[in-house]
Amino acid sequence: MSRGDGRVYLRGNVYWACYYLRGTQHRESTGEADEQRALKFLKARLKEVHADEIGARPFVTPKNQKLTVHDLLEALKANFELRGKLSAQNASHLRRADEDFGNHLAVGLTSETIDAYKKRRQAKGDKAGSINRPLQLIRQAYGLAVKRSHLVRVPYIEFLPENNARKGFCEENEFRKIREFLPVYLQDLATFAYCTGMRFGEVLSLKWEYVKGDVIELQAEDAKGDGDEENARLIPMVGKDLAGILERRKAAQKMKDGDTTKFAALIFHHNGHAIVDIRKAWKTACKKAGVPHRLFHDLRRSAVKNMDEAGVSRDVAMAISGHKTQAMYSRYNIADVKRKRKAFELVQEFREAQAAQATQEQNVISIARG
Repeated sequence: MSRGDGRVYLRGNVYWACYYLRGTQHRESTGEADEQRALKFLKARLKEVHADEIGARPFVTPKNQKLTVHDLLEALKANFELRGKLSAQNASHLRRADEDFGNHLAVGLTSETIDAYKKRRQAKGDKAGSINRPLQLIRQAYGLAVKRSHLVRVPYIEFLPENNARKGFCEENEFRKIREFLPVYLQDLATFAYCTGMRFGEVLSLKWEYVKGDVIELQAEDAKGDGDEENARLIPMVGKDLAGILERRKAAQKMKDGDTTKFAALIFHHNGHAIVDIRKAWKTACKKAGVPHRLFHDLRRSAVKNMDEAGVSRDVAMAISGHKTQAMYSRYNIADVKRKRKAFELVQEFREAQAAQATQEQNVISIARG
Protein backbone atom coordinates (compact mmCIF):
# COMPACT_ATOMS: atom_id res chain seq x y z
CA MET A 1 0.00 0.00 0.00
CA SER A 2 1.14 3.56 -0.69
CA ARG A 3 1.52 6.15 2.05
CA GLY A 4 -1.75 7.75 0.95
CA ASP A 5 -3.56 4.45 1.39
CA GLY A 6 -2.13 3.68 4.82
CA ARG A 7 -1.24 0.17 5.90
CA VAL A 8 -1.90 -2.51 8.49
CA TYR A 9 0.78 -4.45 10.34
CA LEU A 10 0.96 -7.12 13.02
CA ARG A 11 1.86 -6.13 16.54
CA GLY A 12 1.79 -9.26 18.62
CA ASN A 13 -1.39 -11.08 17.68
CA VAL A 14 -3.35 -7.94 16.70
CA TYR A 15 -3.21 -5.84 13.56
CA TRP A 16 -2.59 -2.12 13.87
CA ALA A 17 -3.51 0.55 11.32
CA CYS A 18 -1.21 3.32 10.18
CA TYR A 19 -2.39 6.30 8.09
CA TYR A 20 -1.63 9.98 7.52
CA LEU A 21 -3.55 13.24 7.70
CA ARG A 22 -1.83 16.42 6.52
CA GLY A 23 1.59 14.89 7.05
CA THR A 24 0.90 13.61 10.57
CA GLN A 25 1.11 9.87 11.12
CA HIS A 26 -1.62 8.18 13.16
CA ARG A 27 -1.39 4.65 14.55
CA GLU A 28 -4.07 2.71 16.37
CA SER A 29 -5.07 -0.85 17.13
CA THR A 30 -7.74 -2.30 14.89
CA GLY A 31 -8.60 -4.85 17.58
CA GLU A 32 -8.56 -7.52 14.88
CA ALA A 33 -6.40 -10.64 14.50
CA ASP A 34 -7.67 -11.21 10.95
CA GLU A 35 -5.90 -9.17 8.23
CA GLN A 36 -8.98 -8.72 6.03
CA ARG A 37 -11.04 -7.41 8.93
CA ALA A 38 -8.17 -5.10 9.87
CA LEU A 39 -8.07 -3.77 6.29
CA LYS A 40 -11.80 -3.11 6.51
CA PHE A 41 -11.16 -1.08 9.67
CA LEU A 42 -8.42 0.88 7.89
CA LYS A 43 -10.71 1.57 4.92
CA ALA A 44 -13.32 3.08 7.27
CA ARG A 45 -10.66 5.28 8.89
CA LEU A 46 -9.41 6.48 5.50
CA LYS A 47 -12.95 7.56 4.57
CA GLU A 48 -12.98 9.74 7.70
CA VAL A 49 -9.55 11.13 6.77
CA HIS A 50 -10.68 11.99 3.24
CA ALA A 51 -13.86 13.64 4.58
CA ASP A 52 -11.64 15.92 6.66
CA GLU A 53 -9.37 16.67 3.70
CA ILE A 54 -12.28 17.92 1.57
CA GLY A 55 -13.76 19.90 4.48
CA ALA A 56 -16.85 17.73 4.85
CA ARG A 57 -16.30 16.65 8.48
CA PRO A 58 -13.42 17.09 10.96
CA PHE A 59 -11.45 13.94 11.71
CA VAL A 60 -11.37 12.68 15.30
CA THR A 61 -7.87 11.43 16.00
CA PRO A 62 -7.22 8.17 17.89
CA LYS A 63 -6.06 10.28 20.85
CA ASN A 64 -9.29 12.28 20.91
CA GLN A 65 -11.34 9.11 20.58
CA LYS A 66 -9.99 8.19 24.02
CA LEU A 67 -11.23 11.42 25.59
CA THR A 68 -13.66 10.92 28.44
CA VAL A 69 -16.49 13.17 29.52
CA HIS A 70 -14.27 13.95 32.53
CA ASP A 71 -11.66 15.39 30.15
CA LEU A 72 -14.29 17.57 28.49
CA LEU A 73 -15.61 18.83 31.82
CA GLU A 74 -12.08 19.66 33.01
CA ALA A 75 -11.55 21.71 29.84
CA LEU A 76 -14.83 23.54 30.44
CA LYS A 77 -13.85 24.20 34.05
CA ALA A 78 -10.53 25.68 32.91
CA ASN A 79 -12.41 27.82 30.39
CA PHE A 80 -14.74 29.08 33.12
CA GLU A 81 -11.75 29.93 35.31
CA LEU A 82 -10.08 31.79 32.45
CA ARG A 83 -13.21 33.86 31.83
CA GLY A 84 -14.01 34.42 35.52
CA LYS A 85 -17.22 32.38 35.34
CA LEU A 86 -16.39 29.54 37.75
CA SER A 87 -18.95 30.38 40.40
CA ALA A 88 -19.57 28.12 43.39
CA GLN A 89 -22.81 27.05 41.71
CA ASN A 90 -21.10 26.16 38.43
CA ALA A 91 -18.39 24.26 40.32
CA SER A 92 -21.04 22.25 42.17
CA HIS A 93 -22.88 21.31 38.96
CA LEU A 94 -19.59 20.40 37.27
CA ARG A 95 -18.79 18.00 40.11
CA ARG A 96 -22.19 16.34 39.78
CA ALA A 97 -21.80 16.01 36.00
CA ASP A 98 -18.35 14.45 36.50
CA GLU A 99 -19.64 12.01 39.12
CA ASP A 100 -22.48 10.86 36.86
CA PHE A 101 -20.79 10.86 33.43
CA GLY A 102 -17.03 11.34 33.91
CA ASN A 103 -16.07 7.74 33.13
CA HIS A 104 -17.93 7.63 29.78
CA LEU A 105 -15.93 7.87 26.58
CA ALA A 106 -16.87 11.17 24.99
CA VAL A 107 -17.46 9.62 21.55
CA GLY A 108 -19.65 6.92 23.09
CA LEU A 109 -22.14 8.98 25.10
CA THR A 110 -25.55 8.60 23.46
CA SER A 111 -28.92 10.31 23.81
CA GLU A 112 -30.33 7.00 25.02
CA THR A 113 -27.80 6.90 27.86
CA ILE A 114 -28.77 10.43 28.85
CA ASP A 115 -32.50 9.61 28.75
CA ALA A 116 -31.91 6.58 31.00
CA TYR A 117 -30.03 8.86 33.41
CA LYS A 118 -32.98 11.27 33.54
CA LYS A 119 -35.39 8.41 34.29
CA ARG A 120 -33.21 7.10 37.13
CA ARG A 121 -33.01 10.49 38.79
CA GLN A 122 -36.72 11.14 38.34
CA ALA A 123 -37.43 7.79 39.99
CA LYS A 124 -35.43 9.01 43.00
CA GLY A 125 -37.63 12.09 43.22
CA ASP A 126 -35.08 14.59 41.88
CA LYS A 127 -36.56 17.77 40.41
CA ALA A 128 -36.23 18.68 36.75
CA GLY A 129 -33.99 21.66 37.48
CA SER A 130 -31.42 19.65 39.43
CA ILE A 131 -31.34 17.05 36.64
CA ASN A 132 -30.99 19.64 33.87
CA ARG A 133 -28.14 21.66 35.40
CA PRO A 134 -25.35 19.05 35.01
CA LEU A 135 -26.71 18.09 31.59
CA GLN A 136 -26.47 21.72 30.47
CA LEU A 137 -22.81 21.78 31.45
CA ILE A 138 -22.18 18.52 29.62
CA ARG A 139 -23.63 20.03 26.46
CA GLN A 140 -21.45 23.11 26.92
CA ALA A 141 -18.39 20.88 27.41
CA TYR A 142 -19.12 19.02 24.16
CA GLY A 143 -19.72 22.31 22.36
CA LEU A 144 -16.31 23.57 23.48
CA ALA A 145 -14.64 20.33 22.34
CA VAL A 146 -16.28 20.63 18.90
CA LYS A 147 -15.14 24.25 18.56
CA ARG A 148 -11.59 23.13 19.33
CA SER A 149 -11.85 20.30 16.75
CA HIS A 150 -11.42 17.57 19.38
CA LEU A 151 -14.84 16.08 18.55
CA VAL A 152 -17.20 16.31 15.60
CA ARG A 153 -20.59 16.24 17.29
CA VAL A 154 -22.56 17.14 20.40
CA PRO A 155 -24.94 14.39 21.57
CA TYR A 156 -28.58 15.42 21.42
CA ILE A 157 -29.69 16.32 24.95
CA GLU A 158 -33.35 17.07 25.54
CA PHE A 159 -33.87 18.92 28.81
CA LEU A 160 -36.78 18.23 31.10
CA PRO A 161 -39.48 20.93 31.23
CA GLU A 162 -39.15 23.11 34.31
CA ASN A 163 -42.30 24.62 35.68
CA ASN A 164 -40.42 27.28 37.59
CA ALA A 165 -41.90 30.52 36.32
CA ARG A 166 -41.80 32.86 39.31
CA LYS A 167 -43.84 35.88 40.23
CA GLY A 168 -41.07 37.81 41.96
CA PHE A 169 -40.69 41.46 41.01
CA CYS A 170 -38.87 44.37 42.60
CA GLU A 171 -41.03 47.43 42.72
CA GLU A 172 -39.09 50.66 42.26
CA ASN A 173 -39.16 51.59 45.96
CA GLU A 174 -38.12 48.05 46.96
CA PHE A 175 -35.16 48.05 44.62
CA ARG A 176 -33.95 51.43 45.86
CA LYS A 177 -34.06 50.18 49.45
CA ILE A 178 -32.13 47.02 48.57
CA ARG A 179 -29.51 49.00 46.66
CA GLU A 180 -29.03 51.30 49.63
CA PHE A 181 -27.99 48.35 51.80
CA LEU A 182 -25.70 46.71 49.24
CA PRO A 183 -21.92 47.21 49.45
CA VAL A 184 -20.86 50.15 47.28
CA TYR A 185 -19.07 47.92 44.77
CA LEU A 186 -22.34 46.05 44.09
CA GLN A 187 -24.69 49.03 43.78
CA ASP A 188 -23.90 49.86 40.16
CA LEU A 189 -23.96 46.16 39.23
CA ALA A 190 -27.47 45.75 40.67
CA THR A 191 -28.74 48.95 39.03
CA PHE A 192 -27.37 47.85 35.65
CA ALA A 193 -29.15 44.48 35.98
CA TYR A 194 -32.39 46.21 37.06
CA CYS A 195 -32.28 48.54 34.03
CA THR A 196 -31.23 46.05 31.35
CA GLY A 197 -32.53 42.68 32.55
CA MET A 198 -29.11 41.18 31.86
CA ARG A 199 -28.34 37.90 33.62
CA PHE A 200 -25.95 37.93 36.60
CA GLY A 201 -23.21 35.95 34.85
CA GLU A 202 -23.49 38.12 31.75
CA VAL A 203 -23.10 41.32 33.79
CA LEU A 204 -19.97 39.94 35.46
CA SER A 205 -18.39 39.14 32.07
CA LEU A 206 -18.54 42.70 30.69
CA LYS A 207 -15.10 44.11 29.86
CA TRP A 208 -13.80 47.58 29.03
CA GLU A 209 -12.29 46.37 25.78
CA TYR A 210 -15.82 45.94 24.45
CA VAL A 211 -17.00 49.46 25.28
CA LYS A 212 -17.27 51.76 22.28
CA GLY A 213 -18.22 55.30 23.27
CA ASP A 214 -21.33 54.91 25.41
CA VAL A 215 -22.21 51.43 24.12
CA ILE A 216 -21.31 48.20 25.93
CA GLU A 217 -21.21 44.97 23.94
CA LEU A 218 -21.97 41.63 25.57
CA GLN A 219 -19.86 39.05 23.71
CA ALA A 220 -21.61 36.00 22.28
CA GLU A 221 -19.30 33.64 24.18
CA ASP A 222 -20.30 35.28 27.49
CA ALA A 223 -24.04 35.29 26.81
CA LYS A 224 -26.29 32.45 27.81
CA GLY A 225 -26.50 29.88 25.01
CA ASP A 226 -24.05 28.03 22.81
CA GLY A 227 -21.85 30.96 21.85
CA ASP A 228 -23.79 31.82 18.68
CA GLU A 229 -23.13 35.34 17.42
CA GLU A 230 -26.84 36.09 17.60
CA ASN A 231 -26.52 36.01 21.40
CA ALA A 232 -24.27 39.10 21.42
CA ARG A 233 -26.03 42.29 22.56
CA LEU A 234 -25.34 46.02 22.42
CA ILE A 235 -26.39 48.15 25.41
CA PRO A 236 -26.34 51.95 24.96
CA MET A 237 -25.63 53.56 28.34
CA VAL A 238 -28.17 56.37 28.15
CA GLY A 239 -30.63 57.77 30.65
CA LYS A 240 -29.77 59.03 34.13
CA ASP A 241 -29.05 55.63 35.73
CA LEU A 242 -27.06 53.95 32.95
CA ALA A 243 -25.08 57.08 32.01
CA GLY A 244 -24.25 57.55 35.70
CA ILE A 245 -23.08 53.94 35.98
CA LEU A 246 -20.76 54.33 32.99
CA GLU A 247 -19.24 57.51 34.44
CA ARG A 248 -18.68 55.96 37.89
CA ARG A 249 -17.26 52.73 36.48
CA LYS A 250 -14.79 54.69 34.34
CA ALA A 251 -13.59 56.38 37.51
CA ALA A 252 -13.39 53.01 39.31
CA GLN A 253 -11.37 51.49 36.44
CA LYS A 254 -8.19 53.22 37.62
CA MET A 255 -6.65 51.86 40.81
CA LYS A 256 -3.55 52.89 42.69
CA ASP A 257 -1.07 50.18 43.70
CA GLY A 258 1.70 52.07 45.45
CA ASP A 259 3.26 54.32 42.82
CA THR A 260 1.67 52.34 40.01
CA THR A 261 -1.72 52.93 38.38
CA LYS A 262 -3.55 49.79 37.30
CA PHE A 263 -6.61 49.48 35.10
CA ALA A 264 -9.34 46.92 35.76
CA ALA A 265 -10.27 44.76 32.77
CA LEU A 266 -13.82 44.15 34.02
CA ILE A 267 -16.43 46.89 34.20
CA PHE A 268 -17.91 45.52 37.43
CA HIS A 269 -15.22 44.39 39.86
CA HIS A 270 -14.14 44.58 43.50
CA ASN A 271 -10.78 46.31 43.86
CA GLY A 272 -9.77 44.96 40.47
CA HIS A 273 -10.78 41.38 41.26
CA ALA A 274 -13.62 39.50 39.55
CA ILE A 275 -16.87 39.34 41.51
CA VAL A 276 -17.90 35.72 41.91
CA ASP A 277 -20.53 35.19 44.61
CA ILE A 278 -22.82 37.92 45.95
CA ARG A 279 -25.45 35.73 47.60
CA LYS A 280 -24.56 36.67 51.18
CA ALA A 281 -24.40 40.41 50.46
CA TRP A 282 -27.65 40.25 48.47
CA LYS A 283 -29.48 38.29 51.15
CA THR A 284 -28.33 40.70 53.88
CA ALA A 285 -29.41 43.75 51.88
CA CYS A 286 -32.84 42.27 51.13
CA LYS A 287 -33.37 41.42 54.79
CA LYS A 288 -32.47 44.95 55.88
CA ALA A 289 -34.75 46.38 53.17
CA GLY A 290 -37.68 44.33 54.50
CA VAL A 291 -37.99 42.06 51.44
CA PRO A 292 -36.06 38.95 52.58
CA HIS A 293 -37.26 36.64 49.81
CA ARG A 294 -36.22 38.76 46.82
CA LEU A 295 -33.80 37.08 44.39
CA PHE A 296 -31.20 38.81 42.24
CA HIS A 297 -32.92 37.21 39.26
CA ASP A 298 -36.07 39.16 40.20
CA LEU A 299 -34.26 42.19 38.75
CA ARG A 300 -34.40 40.54 35.31
CA ARG A 301 -38.14 39.96 35.60
CA SER A 302 -38.60 43.53 36.84
CA ALA A 303 -36.68 44.96 33.88
CA VAL A 304 -38.96 43.11 31.46
CA LYS A 305 -42.04 44.32 33.31
CA ASN A 306 -40.81 47.91 33.41
CA MET A 307 -40.00 47.97 29.70
CA ASP A 308 -43.41 46.52 28.87
CA GLU A 309 -45.29 49.00 31.05
CA ALA A 310 -43.24 51.89 29.68
CA GLY A 311 -44.39 51.00 26.17
CA VAL A 312 -41.08 49.66 24.82
CA SER A 313 -41.75 47.52 21.74
CA ARG A 314 -41.36 43.82 22.35
CA ASP A 315 -38.64 43.25 19.75
CA VAL A 316 -36.47 46.01 21.25
CA ALA A 317 -37.09 44.77 24.80
CA MET A 318 -36.09 41.22 23.79
CA ALA A 319 -32.94 42.54 22.11
CA ILE A 320 -32.03 44.28 25.39
CA SER A 321 -32.86 41.46 27.81
CA GLY A 322 -31.60 38.65 25.56
CA HIS A 323 -34.79 36.60 25.42
CA LYS A 324 -34.68 34.51 22.25
CA THR A 325 -38.38 33.69 21.92
CA GLN A 326 -41.69 35.40 22.53
CA ALA A 327 -42.63 32.49 24.81
CA MET A 328 -39.63 33.03 27.09
CA TYR A 329 -40.21 36.79 27.15
CA SER A 330 -43.86 36.31 28.07
CA ARG A 331 -42.85 33.87 30.81
CA TYR A 332 -40.86 36.63 32.47
CA ASN A 333 -43.45 39.33 31.75
CA ILE A 334 -45.86 37.85 34.28
CA ALA A 335 -49.03 39.83 34.87
CA ASP A 336 -49.28 40.36 38.62
CA VAL A 337 -52.51 41.28 40.44
CA LYS A 338 -51.69 45.00 40.33
CA ARG A 339 -51.29 44.94 36.55
CA LYS A 340 -54.38 42.75 36.09
CA ARG A 341 -56.40 45.25 38.12
CA LYS A 342 -55.15 48.03 35.86
CA ALA A 343 -56.06 45.94 32.82
CA PHE A 344 -59.65 45.47 34.02
CA GLU A 345 -59.93 49.20 34.75
CA LEU A 346 -58.72 50.01 31.22
CA VAL A 347 -61.12 47.48 29.69
CA GLN A 348 -63.97 48.92 31.74
CA GLU A 349 -63.13 52.43 30.53
CA PHE A 350 -62.97 51.16 26.96
CA ARG A 351 -66.37 49.44 27.22
CA GLU A 352 -68.01 52.48 28.75
CA ALA A 353 -66.53 54.67 26.04
CA GLN A 354 -67.88 52.27 23.41
CA ALA A 355 -71.31 52.30 25.05
CA ALA A 356 -71.33 56.11 25.26
CA GLN A 357 -70.37 56.37 21.61
CA ALA A 358 -73.14 53.95 20.62
CA THR A 359 -75.71 55.94 22.65
CA GLN A 360 -74.54 59.19 21.08
CA GLU A 361 -74.86 57.73 17.59
CA GLN A 362 -78.33 56.42 18.39
CA ASN A 363 -79.41 59.86 19.63
CA VAL A 364 -78.13 61.46 16.45
CA ILE A 365 -80.15 58.98 14.39
CA SER A 366 -83.27 59.58 16.48
CA ILE A 367 -82.97 63.35 16.09
CA ALA A 368 -82.47 62.97 12.38
CA ARG A 369 -85.64 60.86 12.09
CA GLY A 370 -87.64 63.19 14.30
